[in-house]
Amino acid sequence: MNLHGKKILLGVTGGIAAYKAPELLRILQKRGAEVRVAMTAEATKFVGQTTFAALSNFPVYTETAAADSKPFQHIDYPRWADIYIIAPCSATSLARFACGTGEEPVSLCFLAMQGEKWVVPAMNSVMFNSPAVQRNLQTLRSWGIKIVEPAVGHLACGEEGAGKFPEPEDIADELEFSVAKRSKTLLITIGRTQESIDPVRYISNRSSGKTGVAVAREFLRGGWRVIAVCGPMEAELPKQCEKIEVKSAADMNKVVLKMQKQANAIVHCAAVADYRPKQIAAQKVKNSRVMQKLELEETPNILKNTIKNKTSKQKIISFALETENALQNAKKKFEGGGIDILVVNTADNFGKDKVEYAILSKNSQSAKLAHGSKEELASRVFVGVNA
Repeated sequence: MNLHGKKILLGVTGGIAAYKAPELLRILQKRGAEVRVAMTAEATKFVGQTTFAALSNFPVYTETAAADSKPFQHIDYPRWADIYIIAPCSATSLARFACGTGEEPVSLCFLAMQGEKWVVPAMNSVMFNSPAVQRNLQTLRSWGIKIVEPAVGHLACGEEGAGKFPEPEDIADELEFSVAKRSKTLLITIGRTQESIDPVRYISNRSSGKTGVAVAREFLRGGWRVIAVCGPMEAELPKQCEKIEVKSAADMNKVVLKMQKQANAIVHCAAVADYRPKQIAAQKVKNSRVMQKLELEETPNILKNTIKNKTSKQKIISFALETENALQNAKKKFEGGGIDILVVNTADNFGKDKVEYAILSKNSQSAKLAHGSKEELASRVFVGVNA
């Protein structure tokens, strides 16, 4: 929990997305932060201040509260906070921030805040894309204020487009990733490779990249820098990763070996093709039925190449997908040497959010297959690497 001990002031402005702010508050608390809240009068029409007071266990700064209690909350709250995040931020509040006007608690705190400031805009896509809003966002960026880009999707008004309030978990992730001290580096391969037959056909597999993304996210949360070498995949990589896109096994091998010296740990999670066509047709094969035989050759063995170049300070983690005799086959691979941790998983839940897996290491080679989420698997890998 990289937010442990952090003091976060949450500013809530008017808009339907305000109903998600209590969830964000609770997530920040679960990750170790202490949270206080400031609200505009418009925001209280969507979510009552009593809700935030009960969740934060602290008085909420509103126009009414300011009149009834301390006169200097607009100074005291920002001075207390390490981070001030306005989520959601309406177009009106955004304009106040950019113009430097303090008309209500949220904008007054914005003026007084001397620490780190974050803004999470949420509004109709037509408003978000307007020249005025984009100019105001650019002004805040030029001041060093972090803008959390809105999601694209179905809006409360029924339209589709940019301006959707991001998921509270994703906002908390961005905060958590930003404060982490990244003294160690993870190099991870994710997704699958594609070996071309001709310009439109290729040899590949069904790996979605979900497990690799879960591992990358776990290491980010643990304070690691993450370099992700990604083949094609459906899973969405956290924005905080340094992403390098490849397609073939040869390309992935080249990038991994180039980046290996920077890594404290290397996780081989991508499903890499063992073979590729010996010759690639320059043009589409007009009638693929005539291709009775496809001559293949081996692709580079990325795992063996990294083991060959491994330093005494590096740990190498590999994955083994098995369809039968999973543990027996995995133990043979592990005993081959050079691997510090081997994760064996079966194809029973291929592409799903839960997986059957076991983890082999020098300290634990009697593991048993168990069902669990990919997040649980990632957590166990992280613990093993840091052991």
